[in-house]
Amino acid sequence: VQLVESGGGSVQAGGSLRLSCAASGYTLSRYCMGWFRQVPGKEREGVGSIDRDGNPTYADSLKGRFTISKDNAKNTLYLQMNNLKPEDTAMYYCATVVGGIYCPDLRNRNPYNYWGQGTQVTVSS
Repeated sequence: VQLVESGGGSVQAGGSLRLSCAASGYTLSRYCMGWFRQVPGKEREGVGSIDRDGNPTYADSLKGRFTISKDNAKNTLYLQMNNLKPEDTAMYYCATVVGGIYCPDLRNRNPYNYWGQGTQVTVSS
């Protein structure tokens, strides 16, 4: 199983970015996928997840600005981020729960057994 994120970069506040997570070695559509982010010195936090049926869940603070989707044919997960704020600056990671059909609570990272290397998002004011 390999997960490779892309699409990060630098953007001004109010801008948008779309992150991608290309999966290989397994079928993305079968399992829960999640997005997480981490700032140096802080815990990695859940951004959102999407189960195998395509039902997304978001961290309460991000609802309305972030959208998770997936393209099963491309075996790729996406995170559309709009109206970005400086506090969204972080390393963003995708992860999957291989063997897990439904998604765990976003506060629980332990079930996620495969992670990507991360892509940096920097939002300037």
